[in-house]
Amino acid sequence: MENTLIRIEPKVELLEQPNKAFIKANSIACSLEEIKRLHHIPVFVKTNEAAISQVDFIETTANLISDLFPNEQINNPQIRLSHAVKGRLPEAKNKSASELEEHEKTIYYERMAFTIEIPSIQDNINGNRLSLTVGGVKAYNLENLNANSGSDQHFKVFIGFQNKVCTNMCVSTDGFLGDLKIKSLNQLSASMDYLFQSYAAAEHLNQLKRFTQFSLTEQQFALLVGRCRMYQHLPRAIKEQIFPESLSLTDTQIGSVVKDYYWDQDFGSDSYGTLSLWQLYNLFTGANKSSYIDSFLDRSVNAHEFVKQLQYGLDNKQTNWFLN
Repeated sequence: MENTLIRIEPKVELLEQPNKAFIKANSIACSLEEIKRLHHIPVFVKTNEAAISQVDFIETTANLISDLFPNEQINNPQIRLSHAVKGRLPEAKNKSASELEEHEKTIYYERMAFTIEIPSIQDNINGNRLSLTVGGVKAYNLENLNANSGSDQHFKVFIGFQNKVCTNMCVSTDGFLGDLKIKSLNQLSASMDYLFQSYAAAEHLNQLKRFTQFSLTEQQFALLVGRCRMYQHLPRAIKEQIFPESLSLTDTQIGSVVKDYYWDQDFGSDSYGTLSLWQLYNLFTGANKSSYIDSFLDRSVNAHEFVKQLQYGLDNKQTNWFLN
């Protein structure tokens, strides 16, 4: 990792996270201790062998970054869960749901996302403090738990920056593994280690800073919104010519971007209707916080690539379908 970032008062001890959520949707906050104590671990049906648990994933990541950043301040994990899978103990099988006592209930959550912030590694963009953050997603709905226990298990892992003004995640393709397939915790740790050490933090920040140098007029923003809605209905071959990644924000999320263009105090347009690409990017990542856990990181990366394409076209005075 490039050592050109600002560092402030490095500390080794773990600190509590603020209460702001990095994702909302239908997710809830949960502590690591509660997951350890109360949540069941899914198994492969044929062998009854445990899948790699959410706790294993989080603790493996935390241990790894403690080794990679031994002198930095590292926060406790911030965890969000969704899609509860409820059950009951066998002795309570004949009770109605209202009669169940707490010790008779079982639960685990199908989808989990977490972040671990390293606030002593930070930078500033347009007055917004950004701190280095790592994390990942474990979604059991992506697993074939009817397969043998030696089958690949799927994870999403990232390293990027969190905008502390709004808790939006800034993730690029270089800091993201979207479909990591592994069979063991050792493989998981090795893959994350390679990603974290090869991530060029300063280069990512420089790209984000370039977004502040380009702006859209109100007319360009209106055209962009209309084209984003039209894009979803184009034939695939035409989509690939315009934006090969395929824009993944939904119509509802694009609607949120439009609303925040007028009302967001931090990233809305100025009195002339002008909006920088940095503001646009944060409107996109802000709208993305309504995504489900299993699509959240993919859409975050997609938003970065989309705004980067807009910036490249404006910088090189090239025609862009979304703006012309």
